[in-house]
Amino acid sequence: MAAPPFILFVCLHGSAKSVIASQYFRRLAEERGLAVDTAPAGTEPDAEIPPGVVRGLHGDGIDLGGFRPRAVTRADLERAARVVAFGCDLGALAPAGRAIERWDDVPAVSENYEQARDVIAARVWTLVDQLGET
Repeated sequence: MAAPPFILFVCLHGSAKSVIASQYFRRLAEERGLAVDTAPAGTEPDAEIPPGVVRGLHGDGIDLGGFRPRAVTRADLERAARVVAFGCDLGALAPAGRAIERWDDVPAVSENYEQARDVIAARVWTLVDQLGET
């Protein structure tokens, strides 16, 4: 049996936008019965998830259960069926020819969690729809 497709979300600190995207992606894919795997990562990961993100996701019914930000690796990028980056440069870490989707215009989570979450969730819906069609 083949491994499910892996969708990687990457932001600078691996503690806000990529985490929100990964958690919403996981939830929506499960609701639609899609077999996929996902993870968030950062190019310069923080030590922990900001309290506002933890509160926001908890209020949305998502428990991070001790999740810690982690650095993106070349192996992550090689394994991924799709890579979405939020305002960060993967530079030489990305394998040659690796397509990177850019969601650089998502508002700052620290300024307005709900607005950033809504933009991310709408794009995640589209991504899940696309994967459901294949």
